[in-house]
Amino acid sequence: MDERYLGAAQAAEELGVSPATLYAYVSRGMVRSEAVEGKKRNRRYRAEDIRRLKERKERRRDPDGVAAGALHWGTPVLESGITLIDEGRLYYRGRDVLDLAGKKSIEEVAALIWTGDEAMASTLFPPGAPPLSGRIRAVLGHEFGMTPVEAFQVLLSLAASEDPAAYDLRPPAVARTGARILRLMTGVLSGEGATGLAETLGRGWSQRGPEAGELLDAALIFCVDHELPVSTFAARCVASSGATPYAVVLAGLAALGGVKHGGQIELVETFLREVEAVGDAQVVISGRLRRGERVPGFGHSLYPEGDPRGAALLSLAAGAYPEDHGVDLCGEVAGEVFRLMGARPTVDFALATVARALELPAGGAVALFGLGRTVGWIGHAIEQYEGDSLIRPRARYVGEQPRAR
Repeated sequence: MDERYLGAAQAAEELGVSPATLYAYVSRGMVRSEAVEGKKRNRRYRAEDIRRLKERKERRRDPDGVAAGALHWGTPVLESGITLIDEGRLYYRGRDVLDLAGKKSIEEVAALIWTGDEAMASTLFPPGAPPLSGRIRAVLGHEFGMTPVEAFQVLLSLAASEDPAAYDLRPPAVARTGARILRLMTGVLSGEGATGLAETLGRGWSQRGPEAGELLDAALIFCVDHELPVSTFAARCVASSGATPYAVVLAGLAALGGVKHGGQIELVETFLREVEAVGDAQVVISGRLRRGERVPGFGHSLYPEGDPRGAALLSLAAGAYPEDHGVDLCGEVAGEVFRLMGARPTVDFALATVARALELPAGGAVALFGLGRTVGWIGHAIEQYEGDSLIRPRARYVGEQPRAR
């Protein structure tokens, strides 16, 4: 049977109920069922509904245990209509990301995430490059030794003080603010006002020039959203307080800078430089394994058969720059890791590859990730604003008990 479905006996056993109770759940709309083709008397039941119902029962039975596991790749803690990860595939608003990347622009995907209609891209991102303000240009004109993500954080804080419209938290207004934020971030990287986001990045940021636009578009789209990683959860918490979209994005960027999140891309880049210096991928990988060290950029908990974003983005990079030394090196490393460990590359490894292929400045791969993920953070902010609820979980106290007086 299709893994998305369970038979009646299996579904009832999973829930620990009788078949009669299962049928009652169906009649109340709690579990979806459908007839098995060619067997009119047999029905099958949606596995995700059974899992959700089982989790609800477990929450009632052991709320402390469920809460403890929920924050560690466990029970979903928030509802969202943006991203679905199912059977090794990634979907935005029900659209397979592999179909979106390479066919749609980042502006169209942003419009899809924020409004549900990709055709709104032309309204949200009208032609013409909005000028960067004098204060922002003054900061950009000085060299402070900041990474691109640090520059985002400084200049978004500055831009927020110049944008009173950002306090309008109605969904259409938030989408317009999100477009201004994306254009500003693109301008920070490229040094110029942004028309088409990927085209502007290619022209002003990548050494490859405008021809890099298509690969940049795809890379940004693959980074847009991924359920509730720490940066997105932080962004939603800030949005739940009623803070502006600028504050939401700043919260996401703060979390992204951690070594367990966006910092993983920097670890991949360090690993690739080590391979390049030694000149032998097998020696470097074997040495890491022997020393008990991780090989960053491979294997993902949500994709046992391999991260589809990593595979697709590596394929696009190899197709765009088949003679590039950096792309060749990354392909060799990916092949050797799979041979030795059976692990496949993640989107972190693919972004490091794209940064090499496009000759982006230092910190470029993480900045590319942050720029793409900003689309998702704004989408989650819109959902949170609409829900109008404060995210305020309770903590289970495990410290010293109060002393008797």
